[in-house]
Amino acid sequence: MVILGLTGSIGMGKSTAAKMLRQMGVPVYDADAAVHRLQARGGIALPPIEAAFPGVVKDGVLDRQALGARVFGNKDALRKLEAIVHPLVAREQRRFVRRAAMNREPLVVLDIPLLFEGLGERRVDGVLVVSAPAFLQRQRVMARPGMTSEKFAGILKQQVPDWLKRRKATVVIPTGLGLAPTRAALSKAVRELTKKQGRSWPSNPWRDRFTAQLARAKRK
Repeated sequence: MVILGLTGSIGMGKSTAAKMLRQMGVPVYDADAAVHRLQARGGIALPPIEAAFPGVVKDGVLDRQALGARVFGNKDALRKLEAIVHPLVAREQRRFVRRAAMNREPLVVLDIPLLFEGLGERRVDGVLVVSAPAFLQRQRVMARPGMTSEKFAGILKQQVPDWLKRRKATVVIPTGLGLAPTRAALSKAVRELTKKQGRSWPSNPWRDRFTAQLARAKRK
């Protein structure tokens, strides 16, 4: 099974690309959605987050604005939050990969915004990077509710630059030419990469655990 990473800087069209991949029948793991589930009411991330940042969980609900104010621009606080959330997200990601392997999927995609920032490229067989011209990126981002130039600049500082992501990419998916060219580029990438032998699977650290579970499932 080929495991691909999907990433791109803010405003580059990653969510649109992920939606298109799902429409093509490709299983896509959404790291952002996993974070929201973990931080939703009753989520297992809430108790440790409240312990690390007292007052950000109110009546069982995470005050995202309050938490953001605590970590934005504060590297130590951000690392503390990441140390809580990232292992939980990784656990869900492993479950996703396990299910896909047991279903004999030829290819899966891990939609991870900060893939390169977290050295996630080491755990995948290839990386799709969505990219668009800087002026279009800025136009898209500044149209979001509550976005400011200062906030946009701060987000960019936390991300690997687009030019470096494109250099590290297995395939660059252009998103500035319209939906049809983006879909065509994704379709071509999926066709070509599905034919490749996955390096992370079955030769990754998850192999033995998943293989054993697959064997047990077959015996039932």
